[in-house]
Amino acid sequence: MKKIPVHELEPGQRFNRPVYVDDDSLFVPEGLPIKQRDIDRLKKWHVEFVQTDGDAMSGDTQSAFNAFFLRAFNSPTQQQITKTYTEIQSDLVEVFGRIRANDEVTQDAVNAIVDRLLDMLKSGVNDVVQYMLYGMQGETSEVENALNSAVLSALVGQNMQLPRHRIVVLVTAALLHDVGMLRLNPEIVNKKGKLAPEERRHINTHPIHSYRVITKELGFAEDIGLAALQHQERWDGHGYPRKIAKEAIRLEARIISVADSFIAMVSNKPHRNSIIGYAAIKKLLSDNGTSFDPDVLKTFIQVLGIFPIGSIVQLKDSSVCRVIENRSHAPLKPRVKVIIDANGHEYVDDDGPEIDLADDTSLFIRQAVDANSLTQKNASAG
Repeated sequence: MKKIPVHELEPGQRFNRPVYVDDDSLFVPEGLPIKQRDIDRLKKWHVEFVQTDGDAMSGDTQSAFNAFFLRAFNSPTQQQITKTYTEIQSDLVEVFGRIRANDEVTQDAVNAIVDRLLDMLKSGVNDVVQYMLYGMQGETSEVENALNSAVLSALVGQNMQLPRHRIVVLVTAALLHDVGMLRLNPEIVNKKGKLAPEERRHINTHPIHSYRVITKELGFAEDIGLAALQHQERWDGHGYPRKIAKEAIRLEARIISVADSFIAMVSNKPHRNSIIGYAAIKKLLSDNGTSFDPDVLKTFIQVLGIFPIGSIVQLKDSSVCRVIENRSHAPLKPRVKVIIDANGHEYVDDDGPEIDLADDTSLFIRQAVDANSLTQKNASAG
């Protein structure tokens, strides 16, 4: 990776690859502007360099993905959600950084993130999910994975009509469920390729470390710690660390398990590419009561749909559309917005017509499309 002196960073500067403080601490995701407070935080921590595999982007240049698809973020609601989401992300970066460094973290800092996340969901669930899925097109760190898992867990809990206090427990546990990873050997955590048996055993201790951080260091209640401790347990009893099964696993842990698995599948990692949301949903549906609580999984599918909000799909007539609304009674027939019509016309201002596939019996989804592949093809054609 290239090292960039902190004194050369400027507010508003963007990079076409993620920028890291060290090998596994994300500073800013690809394509997002650096804020003055981000630079001030580095100086406060006496950080002299950041590092990236990418390059600075000129003011009028964005990645192919941003240039084509971020036009969907022009609405005032979506812009506010984008702003709020990135601010929450920045706050969680600081919390995780302090946990990694064994510095003191207050419950208030975590509670503030939980409250803000739940308030954000009131702004519009579809817009939040769309931003989350678009935001996962680049490589993601533990911060994005935690935040995205918390968002999906909250939506499942709300759909299951859990009371407010249990939603707070669920979201807090989802945010912190993997903090034990911050206490493991980074060479093993970031290893590319297959882990040796002793390395796998080392990784499998992370829920225990998470439990200790949550209950002993942060002082949160036992129910939050147990939800994190049990998130790798499996419905059939073949999980870890205690190999408990079915209802012996706390409901919050069962919800986090599904959300965490989905996020892991759709997020890019240094050693592998992500799969599209539709493929991830199909894989979850094939579980057959092995890893996941069937009732929780059913609710998760109802929340996200077979084609999650923001998914790019090709219709029978070869038009390319973005999914903008799902309905539980017609999971294969969402409402979509046309991006490129059947004649090849591109709606450059995201002003294409909307089609309700539940009403239009002449059209159906032929296939889900990998957004990155589509944008690369579109950029090459241009």
